[in-house]
Amino acid sequence: MHVAVLLGGLSSEREISLTSGRAAARALRDLGHRVSEVDVGWDVAERLRELAPDVVFNVLHGRYGEDGVIQGLLSLLRLPYTGSGVTASACAFDKLLAKRVLTASGVPTPAYEAVPDGAAIRPALPFPLVVKPARGGSSIGVTRVKGPEALEAAVAEARREDGRVYLEAAVPGREVTVSVLDGEALPIVEIVPPAGIFSFAAKYTDAGTRYIVPADLPEAAAARIREASVATYAALGCAGAARVDLMLDDDLAPWVLEINTVPGLTPTSLLPKAARAAGMEFEDLIGRMLAGAALQ
Repeated sequence: MHVAVLLGGLSSEREISLTSGRAAARALRDLGHRVSEVDVGWDVAERLRELAPDVVFNVLHGRYGEDGVIQGLLSLLRLPYTGSGVTASACAFDKLLAKRVLTASGVPTPAYEAVPDGAAIRPALPFPLVVKPARGGSSIGVTRVKGPEALEAAVAEARREDGRVYLEAAVPGREVTVSVLDGEALPIVEIVPPAGIFSFAAKYTDAGTRYIVPADLPEAAAARIREASVATYAALGCAGAARVDLMLDDDLAPWVLEINTVPGLTPTSLLPKAARAAGMEFEDLIGRMLAGAALQ
């Protein structure tokens, strides 16, 4: 097939998307497909009309690529594409909206509150808190705050990524992630960053971060984690590949932080690690993701 790989883009996660997209493009070529790499800008609709691909492989992270915008354009162009559709993408990308859906669906997620605009920040939640932009990824603009003296600066940092900010109760414990592929949970990955926080640097530049695949957990706890991850995917109406990030409390109970509908495909990314643990090499994973592409 002629596959257009969308990469790069206009978000703060552009460089990560370039790395992910190039890796996917190489794998697609190795699988025998004709590949056009499209570094997405405002002319993307014209470029796709000129290329006339059979299918689009979306590897755009962040704003305009993971938030339903590119999905809406591809639907209008009647091009089948990988991953979740417009509604699921938009809802998952807006973490405040996603948390409301998860709460209504009975999926365990930490307590949270939106930060009001133009008013003094007086959280009802106890410290420590995690300050997050409502829309964004790769832990950009995310800060763990131990007390009120650091709250204002953390909110200002989050607002550099997005105008809407929320506070989330910090869950002490172990951090894990579960990739869900076509509704099926892959092996659980435990993340052990050297500083205790899975920051942007820990994700992409810090060789000290350890990944335990599959995570060393009792089967009963692992089953609860997989169940919460698949329930998150289903509640938001996701498709294709997605990745659910969770914290485990002292009782190993899962608390869903967020879901990523365009998971990274870089050498350190978590979806490929989980797929490998399930017996899928990188090319197998890319082929499976391509096979799930659809008109949406």
